[in-house]
Amino acid sequence: MDELQLTTALPFVNAAPHLGHALEYVQADVVARHARARGRPVRFLTGTDEHAVKNVQAAARAGVPVAAFVTENAHRFRHLADALEVSYDDFLRTSADARHAPVVAELWRRCFRAGDLYRAEYRASYCAGCEEFRDDPCPEHDRPLELVDEENWFFRLSAYAEQLRTLIASGRLRIEPEARRNEVLGFLDGDVRDVSVSRPRARVGDWGIPVPGDPEQVIYVWFDALASYVSGPGLDGWSNAGERWHVIGKGILRFHAVIWPGLLLAAGLPLPDALLVHDYVTVGGRKIGKSLGNAVDPTALVERYGADAVRWWCACDVARIGETSFSESRLVETVNRDLAHGVGNLVQRVVALGAGRSASAESPGGGSSLAGSCRATIRAVDEAVDHLDLRRACEAIVSLVGETNRYLEQTAPWHRPPEQRGPLLATLLHATSTVIDELRPFVPALATRAAARLHCLQPGPPLVPRLHGAG
Repeated sequence: MDELQLTTALPFVNAAPHLGHALEYVQADVVARHARARGRPVRFLTGTDEHAVKNVQAAARAGVPVAAFVTENAHRFRHLADALEVSYDDFLRTSADARHAPVVAELWRRCFRAGDLYRAEYRASYCAGCEEFRDDPCPEHDRPLELVDEENWFFRLSAYAEQLRTLIASGRLRIEPEARRNEVLGFLDGDVRDVSVSRPRARVGDWGIPVPGDPEQVIYVWFDALASYVSGPGLDGWSNAGERWHVIGKGILRFHAVIWPGLLLAAGLPLPDALLVHDYVTVGGRKIGKSLGNAVDPTALVERYGADAVRWWCACDVARIGETSFSESRLVETVNRDLAHGVGNLVQRVVALGAGRSASAESPGGGSSLAGSCRATIRAVDEAVDHLDLRRACEAIVSLVGETNRYLEQTAPWHRPPEQRGPLLATLLHATSTVIDELRPFVPALATRAAARLHCLQPGPPLVPRLHGAG
């Protein structure tokens, strides 16, 4: 199969990571692990976006040099990804990775040669939170806009609006879910303006990649950050990939669905194939944010409940459309219901039933309804993951757990003579193995333990200990 290049967005490092970052790490990792399990080569890139003005401002407030500040916070993000067992192949820091700046400069030069970069004066309101000029209050950040009057370089985005609309409407650039696709198409139906892609060096504290041929300007952080998707694999790696998918949050959709493909068109580089867009996790009905005082430390959650518990909640309980409210009690309830009482109990029962036998002694009953359900579950998981509908994928797996338990009760192998017990056990082993295989991208550590238990058919302690809430 052709290689899939998969990325998360690269988060700003003006503060420690919160649960929303964990959500994106987990979602992207499920997609990567699932593709690998189906035999597809994957190159999975994540990292940190470090040339933002907000990083400079946060470092100043902390009284720390900006380079040291972003390095410390970048380590926190990488530590979170590792704690969550994210199987990334590449972690790119935009201010520190030697691969990055040359590719950013090359992308700039290509856009310039195409005639799509020009310098102009600009006066507009600016959201420092998302590093974006805006005409109206920012829905993402609860703070006043700043009035900025300066001369910048602009990218001729307006020249690509119609082409972008055609690419998205045709599905060549796939955006999931459909509501987000329609949102982008609505934007492209309006007045698409050229966008500022540089900042005066003095305003950003001399922090950023210089504009080629104009050292008094640095390249806008979003031009810089988006280019990381190319600087990671390199120009050849990006161009030669089979497909390119980005997993992103809804708040940065326009950057990825409009500005990024516009830049690539101007530079003569291949477009991404899919944008898989997730919604927000909230606490107390509000978007998570350090400034709001409701940030949830995902690393602490992993330390308290384990990586599989946090991963399962992010995958199975977060809605594809609409915001999802987090609480520790909700996480505990979900994990206990699905993993401890569901998966863990099923594996224990099947192992106890087969104790002392060979796991491969019999062939499963291929014509049974349970065997058909296994095949249907695999298809359902494939389709759901392709659309980043991880809740639906998890529901399909949990449904198979329930059906396997019902089959166990209905057939009651412990009451059957030995010649009937073997085929029934083989069917149960096949279904339970299917559950474990389909779970592996979601909860890899649990799946590994379950597979080992099932292989040796030796009873042991509870596979998934019941969780108890904090305090």
